[in-house]
Amino acid sequence: MADPTGFLKYEREEPKKKSKEERLATWGEVYADVEAGERNEKVRKQASRCMDCGIPFCHSSGSGCPLGNLIPEWNDLVRRGDWAAASDRLHATNNFPEFTGKLCPAPCEAGCVLSVSPLSGGPVAIKRVEQTIADQSWEAGYVQPQISEVSSGQRVAVVGSGPAGLAAAQQLTRAGHEVTVYERDDRLGGLLRYGIPEFKMEKKVLDRRLAQLRKEGTKFVTGCEVGVDLTVEELRAGHDAVVLAVGALRGRDDTTTPGRELSGIHLAMEHLVPANKYVEGDGPSAVDAAGKHVVIIGGGDTGADSYGTATRQGALSVTQLDQYPTPPSTRDDERSPWPTWPYILRTYPAHEEAGERKFAVAVTRFIGDDDGNVRAVEIRQVRVVKDPDTGRRMVTPVNDEVEELPADLVLLAIGFEGVEHMPLLDGLGLSLTKRGTLSCGADWQTSSPGVFVCGDAHRGASLVVWAIAEGRSVASAVDAYLTGASDLPAPVHPTALPLAVV
Repeated sequence: MADPTGFLKYEREEPKKKSKEERLATWGEVYADVEAGERNEKVRKQASRCMDCGIPFCHSSGSGCPLGNLIPEWNDLVRRGDWAAASDRLHATNNFPEFTGKLCPAPCEAGCVLSVSPLSGGPVAIKRVEQTIADQSWEAGYVQPQISEVSSGQRVAVVGSGPAGLAAAQQLTRAGHEVTVYERDDRLGGLLRYGIPEFKMEKKVLDRRLAQLRKEGTKFVTGCEVGVDLTVEELRAGHDAVVLAVGALRGRDDTTTPGRELSGIHLAMEHLVPANKYVEGDGPSAVDAAGKHVVIIGGGDTGADSYGTATRQGALSVTQLDQYPTPPSTRDDERSPWPTWPYILRTYPAHEEAGERKFAVAVTRFIGDDDGNVRAVEIRQVRVVKDPDTGRRMVTPVNDEVEELPADLVLLAIGFEGVEHMPLLDGLGLSLTKRGTLSCGADWQTSSPGVFVCGDAHRGASLVVWAIAEGRSVASAVDAYLTGASDLPAPVHPTALPLAVV
């Protein structure tokens, strides 16, 4: 194991970012380029902070990583400078560590024993170590196609090319099945491609991994909406099993606030998708923040993505609104005790660059101009309380004060309601749950025989690490369905939930 006193010798350090001016002048990732030797040496010290804690909550699926990443093992290998072995241990549980290293909010760090007390100096920088292992793996050529030596003769269709679908496809291809991934968009990747801005993950990172999957034998079909361009009958006839990894992209709208019908009010994804297409070279975005006062409603990841995108597009101002009060800067042990996910203020790099955030406020009215375009929003200070009888949240104004903010573009980043309604589901005879998801049995199989589900389509909008974990698990179930048994890992059960305070 690693040095149990390492956290006393070294302070936690975050990777260095580019200057704000440099970040806003380009769509590239926000972190500064560092020479590999210097980067690796810094990260070796960070890995040395991992101690022999006895019970590593960091890789427990309930309180840490649902993939079961063997974090203490590869931390120690990094500490000793054995990057090849660290790469093997990391890839043993995670198909795409470069995705999680850049995009996962790191529940593993929340579950780290060093998170018990702020006196420890903070948790081990697990996410940074993971990302560096992934970077070093590609640079040193450790990542190579893993081509199956046998063929099962079984054909599997994976519908959707997000992280869950790609993980399932890679696992099943390596098991010897003939896998075809169907994607309705013009490019592969799902939300990794068109939902995640370039400044969070450059798409060359995704393309590099897709090239590996192709060399391993996975086939891809883009621009194909299954159920329309490929009928359900053709899908069934051409494949022995089907995996639905269609995501949960039905955005939640605001249908009650007066003025919602005004032009210039959009769901956040209507802003992010064309912005990402612009970066891909597809021409100007139809929803552009350039020269506009932008108001973002919603305080989560999607709101932060729109925030950073708007500033890079040249917005005059950006204001993000959150109906909840400002979270504390440190963990509240009564509300979210270790090792649960802490309720704390989370500041993204985009928030450091420009604009402002307002907490405990809500929009009461969208104000338009004479041409039907939004020109301002009316906000009030509010309190969110839970109805003791129904459990539903109620947003209540706390006073009569009204503030008007200029707004030429309003983006609604208030969550997702579940799987989109699509002909594919009707053709398979599948209906959505009350949560807008697709249910399945203990073997990940839906009520339609031979049809399996994983990722956000099953869980609801969640983390990239959960998507990969479910993709790996459904691959094991499909392999067993086709062959009678499977040696593929299944890190999570369909009913698995992160540890939380009820």
